[in-house]
Amino acid sequence: MTIISLLLLASLLSISLSARVDVGIVNGKQAKPHSRPYMVSIQNNFKHICGGFLISDEFVMTAAHCWKGYPDILTVVVGAHDLRKSEISDRVEVKSYIPHPYYPFCSSQNDIMLLRLQEKVKLNNDVKWISLPKEGDVNGDTLCSVAGWGRLWTNGILSSRLMEANMTTINHTVCQHKWGSKYLASEMICAHGDGGSCKGDSGGPLVCGNTAVGVTSFGSRERCNSLKHPNVYTKISAYLPWIHQIIRNIK
Repeated sequence: MTIISLLLLASLLSISLSARVDVGIVNGKQAKPHSRPYMVSIQNNFKHICGGFLISDEFVMTAAHCWKGYPDILTVVVGAHDLRKSEISDRVEVKSYIPHPYYPFCSSQNDIMLLRLQEKVKLNNDVKWISLPKEGDVNGDTLCSVAGWGRLWTNGILSSRLMEANMTTINHTVCQHKWGSKYLASEMICAHGDGGSCKGDSGGPLVCGNTAVGVTSFGSRERCNSLKHPNVYTKISAYLPWIHQIIRNIK
């Protein structure tokens, strides 16, 4: 009986560990290589710290909190899938950091930032930008997706390969109830799914259709992809005048 119990325990442990290896971005799946050519890895000292996405051949959008503790020493890797591969050569230095002027470092409001690259990236099948919304809000119960190289599970290791997961947006009233005063419907979106964002996925896009509608901002400190406190994304449409002004002024 003891031997059978030990074998059963070993089997369960094996299943649990293999499941952890296979999941990513918390219960997601590995993205098809280069199927999201707008995704970038934002790095410090060659280590991934945040996600981001190309909105032109010269600008990357990410979360403002990704700049905390890393002043002027970030690089951007474009066109990557597996960050371990030594042939990654599309590493671009950041020329200027442009966090939203009203981003307070002590809260999550206005958590959005533009990075102007040192040089324009060469566009190809592996490197393309993604469209931004023209205006308006995202309705609740809209099917969207997220992707990133963040932790594979709460308090777990970072993924070397790009992972993705489908998520569904949640009604603002429900988000407000779950997050209280921390959630501002005028500038935020929240979403949940079987899989979702974790630490290291910050700055990546919430994509609905072929449009980036949100920037991964914050979630539960206790559990990644928590239904009690669903992931929150900075609503891009609320910042379109600021975004267009920045891009227009550098030309």
